[in-house]
Amino acid sequence: MSGHHYQKDISGCGLSGVINRKGERISGSVVTRSIANQHDRGNGLGGGFAAYGIYPDYKDLYALHIMYDHEDAQTRTEEYLRRQMDVQQQEKIPTRTTEKIQSPPSLMRYFAQPILTDTEKKRIDEGLSSVDDVMVTRVMEINDSIEGAFVFSSGKNMGAFKGVGFPEDISEFFMLEEYSGHIWTAHNRFPTNSPGWWGGAHPFTILDWSIVHNGEISSYGINKRYLEMFGYKCTLLTDTEVVAYMLDLLIRRHGLSIDVACMALSSPFWQELEYVDPEEARAMEAIRMIYGPALLNGPFAILFANNEGMVGLNDRVKLRPLVVAVKGDFTYMSSEESAIREICPDPDEIWAPIAGEPVIALLDSAAKNKKKTVA
Repeated sequence: MSGHHYQKDISGCGLSGVINRKGERISGSVVTRSIANQHDRGNGLGGGFAAYGIYPDYKDLYALHIMYDHEDAQTRTEEYLRRQMDVQQQEKIPTRTTEKIQSPPSLMRYFAQPILTDTEKKRIDEGLSSVDDVMVTRVMEINDSIEGAFVFSSGKNMGAFKGVGFPEDISEFFMLEEYSGHIWTAHNRFPTNSPGWWGGAHPFTILDWSIVHNGEISSYGINKRYLEMFGYKCTLLTDTEVVAYMLDLLIRRHGLSIDVACMALSSPFWQELEYVDPEEARAMEAIRMIYGPALLNGPFAILFANNEGMVGLNDRVKLRPLVVAVKGDFTYMSSEESAIREICPDPDEIWAPIAGEPVIALLDSAAKNKKKTVA
């Protein structure tokens, strides 16, 4: 070896995402091919997917995906759901037996609405809360108080599918080729400072928000304490969890636009403001001062999505790779160009976004609604 030593590539973890901006649905087999192209970016300790538009028959209900470590956890959770939720349909999440996936937890899904208390109804009527806020509280209560139960997806007309294994094996296990959605994100995990367990695989979700992440959130401690001020409970033993909750806080609860929320998460360095238009610099300075505890430090590339679109974002130094491509009505995002060309061999445009600059791909319907709101 003459002095040369192997060093682990810590840029590991693979991301892939695709959206059809017209809202046309895409088979889960498509994003599976893309993330499988990045097999070597993971180590088999986590794979997962988020899919939007997959439950049209229950699109107005919250779809709770819950994993259980043991029977008592399921019994206690379903007792809780009977008291707190109007469950209109419940079933096992369909899976197939595969030798690559060993000892999975029990996996159930419930389509439901929260049963509101008089106090919750009053707060909603007064504009102090919302049904979504109540739903977040219910999810946090289950994850925090029922040992062995974990709500890993809770949005409307969407679902997360994840576990311990390579993503292509997770896809086979959950039979994702049978699902079609207008947005898909996928993750291949290479954990470096947190355990490989079913709940710790990506994506992380709350309500419609899902997040897949490559990197390290070194600001996890301050991000976690900031979120706890607003009632979020971080219980999942991983830094990525804070990003999902931060998106829900900044965009849904505080009403920030996606680009302003991204500025808070990956804001420019103070010295960079000297080279920006003074009015814009004042706005950036205000965001940094108000949302300092929301700033994500450390190397990261993330894809996050909700029912309106998909967004890619790098840290403000671009220490993790991110590539974007467009072909007709499709937008693709990934850690590697090869993973995009696997499913889109001849894109109209392909590029690597600069540090800290979000790439926002909205459904056409959502973009039109936002323009009407602005007007």
